Amino acid sequence: MKPKAVVLLSGGLDSTTVIAKAQADGYDVYALSFDYGQRHDSELEAARRVARQFSVIEHKIVPMNLRSIGGSALTDDSIDVPTEESEGIPSTYVPARNTVFLSVALGWAEVINADAICIGVSAVDYSGYPDCRPEYIAAFETLANLATKRGVEGHPIKIVTPLIDLSKAQTIELGHKLGVDYSLTVSCYQANDEGEACGQCDSCRLRIKGFSDAGVPDQTRYVKA
Repeated sequence: MKPKAVVLLSGGLDSTTVIAKAQADGYDVYALSFDYGQRHDSELEAARRVARQFSVIEHKIVPMNLRSIGGSALTDDSIDVPTEESEGIPSTYVPARNTVFLSVALGWAEVINADAICIGVSAVDYSGYPDCRPEYIAAFETLANLATKRGVEGHPIKIVTPLIDLSKAQTIELGHKLGVDYSLTVSCYQANDEGEACGQCDSCRLRIKGFSDAGVPDQTRYVKA
């Protein structure tokens, strides 16, 4: 019997690569996405496409209205998505998002008796988000195994971060080797209803540079000028 993994799936480039890697590593994949009040639904449509493409065992989309607390350009329409690089933690950081998402994933992992939770964080190209750092992941794994029946009974759940030490280009190279079709994905913070990317936000800039540095054709659909 294959081990099971819950993979956090946003519909973007990184999380799609993680699904491919988890399957290549022998896991039965259960994909988990969140309808958290983000600016557009295009990434959720992308998540559905990716889940179908990889024939995951199950794909859940959990509703969670983070707009009720706001505090991020992704969940508050009064805060503009930045189109230029800025110092410090950018306004696209969603307060406690990874902690909330990982906590829900942890619950599902217990229910299905999964051995791992996989998340596509990177400490190299991560836009300065504090919840993408290795020390955060290590701390959450400790918490997970203190707070769960599995952990207490000696069956710890691993938090797997296959992209943690990879640049965007290295992530793309990995996905390319695994046969990932990146045209299915949406990474843009402000994609339109057709899933076309703005080409200007921080996520788009990292993605464009990643494809260029990797020497892999960029199949992203961008809004026509």
